[in-house]
Amino acid sequence: MSKNQRTLGKKAIFHTHFFFRKFPALPYIAKWLCISIIVGILVGTASAGFLVSLEWATHFRENHLWMIALLPLVGFLIGLLYYYWGKDVEAGNNLLIDNIHDPKGIIPFKMAPFVYLGTIATHLFGGSAGREGTALQMAGAIADQLSTPFRLDRNERKILIIAAIAAGFGSVFGTPLAGAVFGLEVFLIGRIRYNAIFPAFASAILADWMTSLWQVKHTRYHIDFIPKLEFLPVLYSILAGVAFGICAAIFSKLIHWAGSIFKSKIKYPPLRPVAGGIIVVLAVFAMGTTRYIGLGVPVILESFEKQLPFYDFALKMIFTIITLSAGFKGGEVTPLFFIGATLGSALSLWIPLPFGLLAGMGFVAVFAGATNTPLACMLMGIELFGAECGVYVAIACVVSYLLSGHNSIYTKQKIGEAKNRRYANQQDRSVSDFL
Repeated sequence: MSKNQRTLGKKAIFHTHFFFRKFPALPYIAKWLCISIIVGILVGTASAGFLVSLEWATHFRENHLWMIALLPLVGFLIGLLYYYWGKDVEAGNNLLIDNIHDPKGIIPFKMAPFVYLGTIATHLFGGSAGREGTALQMAGAIADQLSTPFRLDRNERKILIIAAIAAGFGSVFGTPLAGAVFGLEVFLIGRIRYNAIFPAFASAILADWMTSLWQVKHTRYHIDFIPKLEFLPVLYSILAGVAFGICAAIFSKLIHWAGSIFKSKIKYPPLRPVAGGIIVVLAVFAMGTTRYIGLGVPVILESFEKQLPFYDFALKMIFTIITLSAGFKGGEVTPLFFIGATLGSALSLWIPLPFGLLAGMGFVAVFAGATNTPLACMLMGIELFGAECGVYVAIACVVSYLLSGHNSIYTKQKIGEAKNRRYANQQDRSVSDFL
């Protein structure tokens, strides 16, 4: 190598070091963009396959209603699967949140196929459950396998799991912005960790894009009329938010209470979903309707089109609590959408706002109160229903968040910023400490 070549090489190295010193975020962005692309492709594809499977399971069940009678047997098989081979992944979403707070070993990959099979079986045979829990667990289990090849340290693993949660949520609901903020917001009540903001948004957007490439469609909702922003509609929105917050707190408390009852009364875990399955089957055949099992998307759509009876939200709450607290697999979020939307639609009997708007507000506000993620839910409302309802949705989500107290469907959430004086000195304590 000539002297001139060595000189040019040294100058190039100098300019490169100078460039990165001037823009220190570039290596971080480059690294996490590469990781986010992989996470987006893998999680988006997994979500697409899961959504297609879920749609098939729903249609097949509705065309073969006799299968619902087998729910207790299927519950027993799910219970056996987790009791003998899945104890280390049984915590589900709480395991993901716990690993954000205190990363330990790599999340076992088997969490993804276990929760996938458990959720499809739950829906195929008539349980009342959602899909977000499955999407998040699949995403977390898949993404965390990248920790070793990318040599991620403890703090980087936290960011990776946040990005995975964002990707799973954004792709399964078709709301990438809400998914990103949900990943940043869900593990710590009242605070957001901005060190994961780029991976969270990049992963959520890429995963949603990947799901779309697989031509998987998401349910779209429409609010016919949104009133002009004035004092009375804002006041009515606050009143509705109070109702949604109380509903969220009741759901969170009851699902944990019911879970403790199943555990205390039935010592052998595989028998718990058998008992829950029997209750659900008897209720379905006694009522003569499948309205309150599965995802319940048709009823959610119905809540935007007409005023629904007040008992719809209560019955869905009961079916969901029994299904999930007994040990069946799935998520709580889509049932919370059902509960919130039908409650909102029913509230139009007393609150003089359009039932479609109240349904949309309840759709996201009950979810906001039950998960302590008001910012993500505001964005979800805007992504799903349009920016015109943004102020009303925001009011309902904030009030619901405040009124729900320090309750949550996720027991491993920690208090980052207390909602009221009562918990002012309880920072960094988990929701489970207050149950």
